[in-house]
Amino acid sequence: MNKQISTMKIAAMYMGSIIGAGFASGQEIMQFITVHERDGIKEVFLITFLFCYLGAVILYLSNKFKTDNYLVIINYLVGKKTTILLDIISLLMLAGGLGVMLSGGGAVFNEYLNMPAWYGILILALINCLVLFCGLQGVVWVNAILVPLKITAILLISLLLIKMQNSSTGLNIAIEPPENIYRNWVISGFLYVSYNMIVVVAVLSTIGKNINTKKAISGGLLGGIGLGITAGVMYWAELTIYPEIINFKVPMLYMAGLISDGMKSIMGILIWVAILTTTVANAHGFAARLSEVNSNMYKLVGIGVTMLSIPIARFDFDQLVGIIYPLFGYAGLLLIIILIFGPPLKYLRLIIIRVKNVWGGKY
Repeated sequence: MNKQISTMKIAAMYMGSIIGAGFASGQEIMQFITVHERDGIKEVFLITFLFCYLGAVILYLSNKFKTDNYLVIINYLVGKKTTILLDIISLLMLAGGLGVMLSGGGAVFNEYLNMPAWYGILILALINCLVLFCGLQGVVWVNAILVPLKITAILLISLLLIKMQNSSTGLNIAIEPPENIYRNWVISGFLYVSYNMIVVVAVLSTIGKNINTKKAISGGLLGGIGLGITAGVMYWAELTIYPEIINFKVPMLYMAGLISDGMKSIMGILIWVAILTTTVANAHGFAARLSEVNSNMYKLVGIGVTMLSIPIARFDFDQLVGIIYPLFGYAGLLLIIILIFGPPLKYLRLIIIRVKNVWGGKY
C-alpha cells in the first residue's frame, strides 16, 4: 500500500528542493531579481508562473505514470536517446550538488559558528543518512517540519526590514550591475527557474505512486505560489537597501543584522537548515533513480553517495558553486524547454491523430 501524501507536504517537498543555501542566503534573489530594480517585480510574477506551471506538470506526469524516479517522465517527453543523455547529466548534477551542499554546511560551521568545517560536513552527512534510512516518509517529514520554519524566518526578517526602511531608499541611485548578471529580466527569470529544475524533477518524480491528480496539480500550484511569495518579499526587502547590499556575500545575514544580533544568529541557523533540506533532496533523487524507494538498496545507494561526496566537500564552497551551478543552469535550461513545450506538443499530436482518424473513417 502506498500512503497518500497531503497537498501541503507535496508543496513543502517542492519548496524544500529549491530553498537551499543560495535562496536562504538571499544571494540568488539579489543576483537574479533585485539587480533589475523595478523590473524585478515583473520577474517575480514570471518565476511564480513558471514555478506553478512546471511544478503542476511534473507532479501531474508523476501521478499519471505512477513514477518513483524521473526516467519515465523524460522518456515520455523526448524519447529514449535524449533521455539517456539527460539521465547521465542529472545523476552527475545530483551527486555534484550533494557535494556542494556538504561543503556549504561546513562553511556555515566555520564562518558563522567558528567551529571546524569538518563538524558541519559530518553532522550534515549523518542527518542526511538518517533521513534516507527512514525512506520516503523521512524525506517528506523533514521537509514538512523544516520548510515552514525556513519560510517563516525569511518572511519575518524581510518584513521587519521593510518596516524599518523607507521603501524608496536606493531606487533613485544609479548603479551598474556586475558584468556576470543578466541585464534582461526575462532571460534572468528563465535561467533562475531552469537551474533549479534538475533537483525538482528528481525529487517530485519520486512520489507519483503516493498522490492523486488533484493533489498533484494543487501541490504544484501551492508550492509555486509559496516560492513566488517568498522570493517577492525577499526582493522587496533587498530593494529597500539596494545597491549597498550588492557588496555582501550573504545578504540575508546583513539584513538580519540590521534588525538585531539575535536575528543574525537565527539567520545563520536558517541557512544551515536550508542546506540540510537541499542535501536530502539531492541524495534522495539520486538514490531513487538507481533503486526502488524505501528498499534496502535505496538506503545503501543514498548513504553510499553521501559518503562518497564527503571528500568533494573539502573543496572551498565558492569554488564548487562556481563549477557545479553553471552546469546546473545549462542542463536545467534544456529540461525547462522540454517541460514547457513537451506536454502541449504531446496533446496537440494526439488531437491531430484523432482528427485524421475521424476524417479517414469518413472516406
